[in-house]
Amino acid sequence: MAMDEEKTNRSKSAEREEKILKFWQDNKIFEKSVKKSAPQGEFTFYDGPPFASGTPHYGHLLAGTIKDAVPRFWTMRGFRVSRRWGWDCHGLPVENLVEKELGLKSKKEIENYGVEKFNATARESVLRYADIWREQIPRFGRFVDMTDDYRTMDANYTESVWWAFKKLHDKGLIYEGFKSMHLCPHCGTTLSNFEVAQGYRDINDISVYVKFKLLISNSQRDEKTFLLAWTTTPWTLPGNVALAIGKNIDYVKVQVGEEKLILAKARLAVLKRAYKILEEFKGEKLVGFSYQPLFDYYQGLTLGSEKGQTLKNKENGWKIYAADFVTTENGTGLVHIAPAFGEDDLCLGEKEKLPFVQHVGLDGKFKKEVSDFVGMDVKPKDDPTRADVAVLKFLAAKNLLFAKEKITHSYPHCWRCESPLLNYAASSWFVKVTVLKDKLIAENKKIHWVPKTIGKFRFGNWLAEARDWAISRSRFWGAPLPVWRCEKCGKLEIIGSVENIKKHLKPRNRYFVMRHGEAENNIAKILSTKPENPHHLTEKGKGQVRAAAEILKKEKIDLIYVSPFVRTQESAEIVREALGLKKEQVIIDKRLSEISAHDFNGKPVSEFQLAFSSLAERFSKQAGGENYREIKNRVGKFLYEIDTDNSGKNILVVSHEAPIWLLTCAAAGLSEKLAITTYPSDFNKNDFLQNAEIKSFDFVPLPRDKNFELNLHRPFIDSIEFDCACGGTMRRVPEVFDCWFESGSMPFAEWHYPFENLEIFNPKPGLFQKPKRFPADFIAEGLDQTRGWFYSMLVLGVALFGKAPYKNVIVNGLVLAEDGRKMSKSLKNYPELLPMLEKYGADAIRFYLLSSPAVRAEDARFSEKGVDEVAKKIIGRLDNVLAFYLLYADKNQTNNLQPRLAVRQATTNNILDEWILARLNQLIGEVTTAMENYELDKATRPIADFADDLSTWYLRRSRERIKRIINNELRIKEEAKSALETLRFVLLELAKVMAPFTPFFAEYLYQTLNDANIRMDINDENVKSVHLEEWSKVESKVESQKSKVLEEMVEVRRIVSLALEARAKANIKVRQPLRKLKIKSPKLKTKTEILKLILEEVNVKEIEFDDKIGSEVELDMNITTELKKEGDYRELVRQIQELRKEKGFQPGQLATLATSAQIAATGLLQEFEIDLKRTASVEKINHGVLSAEDFELR
Repeated sequence: MAMDEEKTNRSKSAEREEKILKFWQDNKIFEKSVKKSAPQGEFTFYDGPPFASGTPHYGHLLAGTIKDAVPRFWTMRGFRVSRRWGWDCHGLPVENLVEKELGLKSKKEIENYGVEKFNATARESVLRYADIWREQIPRFGRFVDMTDDYRTMDANYTESVWWAFKKLHDKGLIYEGFKSMHLCPHCGTTLSNFEVAQGYRDINDISVYVKFKLLISNSQRDEKTFLLAWTTTPWTLPGNVALAIGKNIDYVKVQVGEEKLILAKARLAVLKRAYKILEEFKGEKLVGFSYQPLFDYYQGLTLGSEKGQTLKNKENGWKIYAADFVTTENGTGLVHIAPAFGEDDLCLGEKEKLPFVQHVGLDGKFKKEVSDFVGMDVKPKDDPTRADVAVLKFLAAKNLLFAKEKITHSYPHCWRCESPLLNYAASSWFVKVTVLKDKLIAENKKIHWVPKTIGKFRFGNWLAEARDWAISRSRFWGAPLPVWRCEKCGKLEIIGSVENIKKHLKPRNRYFVMRHGEAENNIAKILSTKPENPHHLTEKGKGQVRAAAEILKKEKIDLIYVSPFVRTQESAEIVREALGLKKEQVIIDKRLSEISAHDFNGKPVSEFQLAFSSLAERFSKQAGGENYREIKNRVGKFLYEIDTDNSGKNILVVSHEAPIWLLTCAAAGLSEKLAITTYPSDFNKNDFLQNAEIKSFDFVPLPRDKNFELNLHRPFIDSIEFDCACGGTMRRVPEVFDCWFESGSMPFAEWHYPFENLEIFNPKPGLFQKPKRFPADFIAEGLDQTRGWFYSMLVLGVALFGKAPYKNVIVNGLVLAEDGRKMSKSLKNYPELLPMLEKYGADAIRFYLLSSPAVRAEDARFSEKGVDEVAKKIIGRLDNVLAFYLLYADKNQTNNLQPRLAVRQATTNNILDEWILARLNQLIGEVTTAMENYELDKATRPIADFADDLSTWYLRRSRERIKRIINNELRIKEEAKSALETLRFVLLELAKVMAPFTPFFAEYLYQTLNDANIRMDINDENVKSVHLEEWSKVESKVESQKSKVLEEMVEVRRIVSLALEARAKANIKVRQPLRKLKIKSPKLKTKTEILKLILEEVNVKEIEFDDKIGSEVELDMNITTELKKEGDYRELVRQIQELRKEKGFQPGQLATLATSAQIAATGLLQEFEIDLKRTASVEKINHGVLSAEDFELR
């Protein structure tokens, strides 16, 4: 559902928020908040880049709101907080998505389809929803720069990743190793240990007890004696090459039926049938014995007859070895060893020089040597036990299966495609995390984690068990590993920059470009876009070209390539003659022509300029011919072609201003975004090249895509080869980076460090300078990132720069459906996000999420009822408070109400005013402390409490006082005005406190209170916004002075609550006055003004303190005639006030009241007539004139 589609059920809040969003965008409020004075300096925030492979959901909204609230707070505290959006573009998540779209089912099918086409589709897919994100993220109130965004797939980003890899390699922290890892057979690549940790789930599986026939000698077997081993991975059994025992473990030989079995004595229970112990011995007695392989696929002399390759270390295979990892906790005390499929197995294999048999390919299928099962998936996603069942049936037929069991266990699955993983020995590139472990643990202790338990236990324990990080992937869509290997001598070359590639490639030719001299169309200031246009050089232009030719004489030009236009050919001819070149050394090439813009041919250049809003638009928008992208492609093809055709030449290109500029961009491999930065800023007034101006440029054919942009992806980078000193050819290894290595590089790679932007990012402190943007003051992501982004960033930060790359972390939990399950579109167990936005507005959803346990790493069940409560009890209540203020401020032309500039300046004798100002100061203190500690739920909770206090206590108790502003008596009017001023000040300060959490409503409050008629169409350089304000300070003096008021008001409300509870139990309405309230506690005995609040709230005539009463309060429930009369009168007043509302009477507007004979007969209105006129704004009363209704107002 796009946000610009027709919207239904849109709330008042949602409509208001969209107006405010437009106000922010039109007036660049976010940009101003970043540029404004920052006396406290920089506050650095890293924004973990999301994948844009789908539209935003509640999880994104939760994390995004956390990332928005904290920077807003620190901005208001006087810091500059830059917020730059980024996109995570690479890796298995994208590849899996593209595979499904293209109908590809395996890595092999991708290769057959073509890596270039596959990666082109991946590139297109990663930003498919970017426009939706750019629309929706700001709509949820996020302040972030989404225009100057970075992308992990950009060449500049990849170059920084290369730099990091080389830096780590230079430090000895990178190595290529062969290890047992987890392989995803569908993706055809191994995964890192923290990727594996994200995908464990319980599955039903099969375990088997298998019999291995013991050999008495190398050739003679004991037909009746078997070694009993247990495994949960029957598919690995064809790869068995040894059995392992514990040399100090007690083993037994037992008789079971006609067979003899050897197993650990402690594991006899697994037999589950009658047995007789024949012999007992230590495991060391078994060491060295041989056994017959279960399968004979690899026992022959050669590994595949067509290869004629001897199986290495075959003589050490199928024997019993001692190993420390063997236990008697499960199994049989004998462990099946397949070095290709287990870490312990591989270590034992290397130690004992066992043969290495890998009977399963990277695709997860049995290899052709395994003739009985060839091509079968060993752990298929749809039926993980299929291959296991086939193996055990085969063994059963040979009487080698002793028993089988169904088991349920936690098994690793691919974190992206959900295929079961295989423990698989493979080659990979690793970061030596183990040598950094102590430093990582020490740096982690310096980080402030919210909640602390995540850093101490979940993350801390993960670091304590850290293993070397496998960072290479045998895939396609990712930053390529910058490792070149000589195919002849094996020497490695690590490339750390694009410049390194250029040095290896070396330019074939030297290039110069020259714009034509001044021509007649330049003088006329018209566009001349057709070759046949007779626009010749002017005399001045000819002179310009001759002067340029003199400069070129020293360059020894060999060839001139020229545009077919008259003015360029005339320029080239002058140069040719001056340099003494032959005519055949001048080559006309139409690809060097001026822009084809026939709609503007012969028209003023200014008209062409006005047709485009920006230089960027010229790359996509045509002007009756071609756009700049098409020009760049044609001149790019020209350049690559002539560079191939020539060698060792000095080449001059004579063309037009735009084609020459785009030619230099194509030569440098610049993206359109980067190309624009090389052009003069005022592109309509300044040219890249003046008439007859000469420039030179370097060119080597770097890897590029069809738009002649530097593209370091496969397959383009794979075409780069260079010579080795040994005479061999160096080619790049085929692997790409783990995408976590890329995202972990974000702090420096987003700024293309260390190649540029050192004034923005530089982790190294200078003589008088602090590090820039390192480490981050704050980051935030979900709980899963403890083994993802948090981890990869910490490893790279410590390895490269020696310290943790972040200081404060908020870890959020999952947003679940209300039923506690994962939100599911198919189950429809949660309300859609955008309809919720339309119904309640962003602020209500934001506040609800920020006050949930999800902001402290706990899972939260999303409830629409909870959002509704926020909308009504916080935003709705405050909306009503504001409306009440505006009603009385506006009606009495009190626009000259002075806002209280600071709490300490608030002077009032009214106890309610004193209390609400003290509560405000308390609120500011609580929210400030919570935000400084990054505890967002603790920051939002006091706001909800304060909104309740302001609405249901302060305003309710102050209503009558404020209404009296219409009174002509100066004292009463001043009291009311003071209350209004207090209310206005409190609301303004509250707007600032709420700004980080409910930015739209805070802005609405602020703007409304500063401008009686809120105008969200303001477009003024000096426009004000709550988000440009400073955070309110806690007034310590006020805090100490007014703490007593706060304590006393708590006591007042406690007593009132108890008294009203007593009324309710006695079924006596509050409107009915009572004579006396007795209070047991003497705390408030001397507080006359506070006691007045209790008198009014409980509606009693007097208060008596009596410490002898049995309960905390005691009401005199005896209602006298006078009290009854007063209660009845109050009921009539209520009815009259309701009638005023129905009839639309405004506060203070006088009315004439008519009553019925029945009402008049009570005599109540006559007795209380003076009070009635004042209370209900009644000018005249006509008693007993109505026959039907009780009352009528005119």
